[in-house]
Amino acid sequence: MTEFWKEHSQFATVEEMMLDSNAVVLTQHELPEILELLPSLDGIDILELGAGIGRYTSHLIGKAHHVTAVDFMENFIEKNRKENSHLGNADFIQADVTQLELSENSFDLIFSNWLLMYLSEEELNSVAKRMLSWLRPGGYLFFRESCFHQSGDCKRDFNPTHYRTPADYSHLMTSLTRKESGESGTHSYGFDTVLCRTVHTYIKMKKNQNQVCWLMQKVRRDMIQQHQGGFKTFQQFLDNQQYTRRGILRYEKMFGSGYVSTGGQSTTKEFVDLLNLSPGQKVLDVGCGIGGGDFYMAKNYRVEVLGMDLSANMVEIAMERAVQEKIPAVQFEVSDATKRTFPESSFDVVYSRDTILHISNKPELFRKFHSWLKPGGKLLITDYCCGEKPWTPAFLDYVNQRGYILYTPQRYGKFLEEAGFTNVRAEDRTAQFIQVIKDELKRAEEIQEEFIEEFSQEDYDAIIRGWTEKLQRCEAGDQRWGLFYASRD
Repeated sequence: MTEFWKEHSQFATVEEMMLDSNAVVLTQHELPEILELLPSLDGIDILELGAGIGRYTSHLIGKAHHVTAVDFMENFIEKNRKENSHLGNADFIQADVTQLELSENSFDLIFSNWLLMYLSEEELNSVAKRMLSWLRPGGYLFFRESCFHQSGDCKRDFNPTHYRTPADYSHLMTSLTRKESGESGTHSYGFDTVLCRTVHTYIKMKKNQNQVCWLMQKVRRDMIQQHQGGFKTFQQFLDNQQYTRRGILRYEKMFGSGYVSTGGQSTTKEFVDLLNLSPGQKVLDVGCGIGGGDFYMAKNYRVEVLGMDLSANMVEIAMERAVQEKIPAVQFEVSDATKRTFPESSFDVVYSRDTILHISNKPELFRKFHSWLKPGGKLLITDYCCGEKPWTPAFLDYVNQRGYILYTPQRYGKFLEEAGFTNVRAEDRTAQFIQVIKDELKRAEEIQEEFIEEFSQEDYDAIIRGWTEKLQRCEAGDQRWGLFYASRD
């Protein structure tokens, strides 16, 4: 790695540092985008790893209480010091991050831009653990990496970079835990994902979906929800239990290519038609799955779509498909809709398919949707619902095991009205749901051989059992399916 960067740091230019001949123009657009994703910098202590010649250092120093800028190339850090040391309270350290020793709980934000991809697996694990220790509780980690393949057009005689998948980083970071003692006792801490998304500048300017960034927060791990089966976060529960990569691909085999929600393309076409989309509109897809609906909307209506999902496995597959599809109007991010913020009136449409069943405080979420929509904007949701209580013991067990929070279609519609939506249509579409399940079971019989060859007999049996039980729950009146359509005045 030292030899690689010696070759690409002779003149300490931004083109060398970004390994791209178009670096100056990229920086003009990318820098404000990245800075906008950060938490408030006012008065905080920041550790900038892989600071380079200081593309970001000057902006961090401008607001922070103190910045510690680190890079292992001496001429990079010297140029950074020369350009930025006069701006405020900062230290400039030439050091290898894998050997760096810093005090625990000493920073509010760790910022790194293109660093972890230059570390081996062993080094990455070690540095990730130390970053968790260097942050104060509640502090944030921001990092950005090239995934899948290289981006820059600079000629390289050799390339020691590790082009990992986004899920590789997400799974590592969210699996870390650390015990710390303080005045309130000993507690366990780890990282929660606040945001993981593609860098939009690279999509717009280079049609490149491989630039991915994360914002993570150091949080307490002591309280574990019962339905999470011992997993540290709800995201880990989803990615390790309900939505493993294999599980997602099994669902896709049933729902159709690109889809993990009821009816696949047929229901997607039916419901999207209700929105009367027009070119250039902005759509937010909450619980986007693997992106089939988003690609459909972008291709057929020429809208811009931002797909968000809490499952890193879902978004990784969606990002892979986006690279294949080459549709820059569709972007994806791992984020929690209950924690995500957008400026008021950001979207023309909020769209969500069979996702909100996971969220307990639906009224609060619907108020967010209302504020995110432009005046005249539309909301379309399909979701699992329930019949009136008492439920059968089998349905109660199913809901508890999945951790779902379900309401009747009528109550669901009332929540939307209470959140300020108008023209609310709350339709019980259970009959349609039952027919779709029957059609999918029939299709499963037709592709049985292919399914078993791709997965296994055990996987096939599990899917058939799951769909059959779903049918039984609906026919018993416990499980319902709702379509909800509303607008913002």
